[in-house]
This record gives sequence, structure tokens and C-alpha cells, in this order.
Amino acid sequence: MTDTVSTAKTIKGRTGDWEIVMGLEIHAQVASKAKLFSGAAVGFGAGPNEQVSLVDAGFPGMLPTLNKHCVEQAVKTGLGLRAQINRRSQFDRKNYFYPDLPTGYQISQLYYPIVGEGVVEVEAEDGSFFNVGIERLHLEQDAGKLIHDLSPTESYVDLNRAGTALMEIVSRPDLRTPEEAVAYVKKIRTILIYLGTCDGDMEKGNLRADVNVSVCRAGNYEKFKASGDFGYLGTRCEIKNVNSFRFISQAIQYEARRQIEILEDGGSIKQETRLFDPTKGETRSMRSKEEAQDYRYFPDPDLLPLDLEQAWIDEIKASLPELPDDKRKRLMADYGLSQYDAIVLISEQAKADYFEAAAKGRDAKLVSNWVTNEVSARLAAEGKDFSENPLPAAHVAQLVELIETNVISSKIAKEVFDHVWNGEGSPAEVVDKHGLKQVTDTGAIEKAVDEIIAANPDKAAAVADKPQAIGWFVGQVMKATGGKANPAAVNDILKAKLGL
Repeated sequence: MTDTVSTAKTIKGRTGDWEIVMGLEIHAQVASKAKLFSGAAVGFGAGPNEQVSLVDAGFPGMLPTLNKHCVEQAVKTGLGLRAQINRRSQFDRKNYFYPDLPTGYQISQLYYPIVGEGVVEVEAEDGSFFNVGIERLHLEQDAGKLIHDLSPTESYVDLNRAGTALMEIVSRPDLRTPEEAVAYVKKIRTILIYLGTCDGDMEKGNLRADVNVSVCRAGNYEKFKASGDFGYLGTRCEIKNVNSFRFISQAIQYEARRQIEILEDGGSIKQETRLFDPTKGETRSMRSKEEAQDYRYFPDPDLLPLDLEQAWIDEIKASLPELPDDKRKRLMADYGLSQYDAIVLISEQAKADYFEAAAKGRDAKLVSNWVTNEVSARLAAEGKDFSENPLPAAHVAQLVELIETNVISSKIAKEVFDHVWNGEGSPAEVVDKHGLKQVTDTGAIEKAVDEIIAANPDKAAAVADKPQAIGWFVGQVMKATGGKANPAAVNDILKAKLGL
């Protein structure tokens, strides 16, 4: 199963073409200082079982108290996803036994979620857009964590995560390629970070995805879309808790090929829950897929139905920040940026804000190039996010101003940037300190040109028949002037001297 899945909507099998169909369940940890139903703290890095209340530990007689801030965060997220906010919702008990679930049930929302249907516009790699339907968003509490590698005979239970508020965002089966699935998760993550409802840290498990994968014969997806009949689609398998973009893509590719091989060998797909092993690059069976009745859902008797006032929802809506789609359109309109440049900038809120701070009164395209190329590359090399950028936006603005006013050339600017990044001061200070001002004195440039032409009469004569050979002379003049000569002036003087 080493074949790669094409970015096309069909995969070639031995017996014909197949299509992948996917829906994702994204689990996003709510940005909150306290848990969903208790006042216990939420935070990464605490010692085992240091952030556990009696409610989280499932002590008898302990009653849950709903955290209003978590509800607000869920409503805010629903509005950001352009989804329906359900003014009346209800919490249910999902019953199952596991050592890291002390109560023997998880409080979730099955029948009446807080957020209903919505739609998200996602940018594909080729610059086109596609829509992914949101089926629902519900609030639920996380379980604790089991640790199996501290002892050969015992498992350890850490309940710090138990009761932590999660938003589960369930998509429609609208995703057709691994690339689309990754782009969708990236877009959801960006929206959540802009809203401030989840920090999106996948390494810490604060955002992870369950990926439902099925395959069907080519053409059946169209029939499903036209009829709504799930019978046209294959049996799905759910890959649990995938926590990186790369693993999401790899898991889908492996699982699709696995299912196709089984079907082409005359077998059938068993609906089940699977895990992705990143070391082996494969999925493996975890348990048979449960249905709602297996969990014996019923309304939680300790929690009243949740009734939201429309005025409160409107107040939250009015407080929403500028979201990625709106920011992309505004950057294109206000700064004349291409769609590609705007998409790259809005991918991180801190990057877009940094660009705008640097672009005031400057060449926006030039600023965009420096932000998305040089600055981003340095941060990536140091393993930093854009929010950790040590370089003031004013330094990028000043660097671009020096280029615009011909104080330095674009080539010299890269040398200046190196010094600035290393903490030697502002671009203007670096230019003065290292004597990097561009030579614009035409007399000095003309002198260098005359010397090079005189030293190379054969090459000068050959330029008449081969005009592109002027590039060699440009290089020699730049070398003679330490790279400081104004390139435009060099070209003009050379053309005049060489009769071009």
C-alpha cells in the first residue's frame, strides 16, 4: 500500500476508479480558565491530578455547574462558522465505562446541540474555493488520560483533562481528497484562533480530528449529492484523534487504499473505529463502531435545558473580530494584494496584523514579500510562531522605505536584514554603520563602467551581436562597486556606452 492518493477526485484501482468521501469531527478545546462543569483550573504543564475538582473526580453527590464563558465561546464559534445558533439546547449523558472517566458517563449534546448547520469557505492549494457544510457544533467534556508506559504491570490515570470543555465541530461528507481535508482543518483552526475560542495547539492536543473515511465507485458521489441517499456511499471507518496536518493526510491515504484493496478482493468494509500509527504510517482497528443506542444517551438530570436570549447572542455577534474571509477581501481591496498574497497573510492573525502595521504608507506588495518570505523563513528556522516575532514591524517598514527611496538596492536589503535580525539596530542604523548606501553617483558608476569596458574590448565588441551579454558587464560593475551601485543606473550607462 505504498501508492499515493492523487489530488484528483478519483483513485485508480485494479477493477476501476474509486472516490474517497470524508467527513471530519474536529475536537477543539475551549479557551477557558476553568472546566465546563467545575471551577477546576485548565492549563498545560501541571503535575498529574493537580487540576481536579470533586466534580471531575466523580465523587458521589457532586453536581455540575455550567460554565457560562464556555457557552459564550461556543456561540461565538458558531457565529464565526456562519452557523445557526440554537437558542434552546440540552446536555445528555453518554454512558460508557473507562478508567479515565470516573463518573461512568460523559456529558455531551446529542439530540439538541448548541449550534446547528453552517458552511465554511475553504481555500484549495490552487487558489480556488470550495464549501464544506457544518452539520453541528456541540459542547462536551473531555475524559482524563491513561498512561501505560510508566510501569510494565500498571496503568496510571491523570484526570487533569477530565471535564475540560470541548467543542466538537462535525462536518458534512463534503471532503473528497486528503488535500481538501487538510485545508479544511487549517481553515477551522484559523477561524478559532481569530475568534479566540481555541488556541489551536495541535501538539498539546488542544485541537485534533476524527476522520471518517469511506470509498465508493466513481460517479456514486454525484448520485448521493443529488438524492441524499447514503446508500450510494461506502461503509465508513473513523480514524480517531489525529493531531497533525501531515498525519491527517497520511491516515486518509492509507485508509482509502486499504478499503479499496478489500473491496476489490471481494471483501466488505466493517464499520469500526481505527487508530493511525504515525511510525508505521498505517491505521489499525481499535473497536467496532458504536451507535448512539450503545451509549444509552438520555438527558442529564442534573442540568436544565439551556435557553439563550437572542439579545445575548446579538451582543456576542457584535463583539466578533474581523474574520479571515473578511480580512482577505479587505487586504485585497485596501492594499491591492493578489488573492494568493492575502491568503498567505491571513493564515496567521499575527502575520496579517504585522503586515498592516508595516505597510502603512509603503509599497504593500514589497512589504508583503518581506513579511511572507524573509521574516517568515527566519521564524520557521528558529521554530517560532509569528506571534513570537522579535522584529518590530517598524523595521520592515523602514527597510522597504530605504529600498523605495533608492538608498539601498533589493540585494543590499538582504544583507541589511541579516544585520537587523541579529540585533544590530534599525535598518537605517545598519546602513550607516556598515556603509551600505547604494551608489547613485553616475560619475562613479561611469568610471567603473569605462574601466571594465577598456579591460575587456573583445567582450564589449561582442555585445552588439549578443545584447544579452550585457549581463556579464552588469555583474562586473556590481562586483567593482561592492554591490552598492544602483542597478538601473548601471544598466542605463552600460547601454549608452555599448551602443545598445
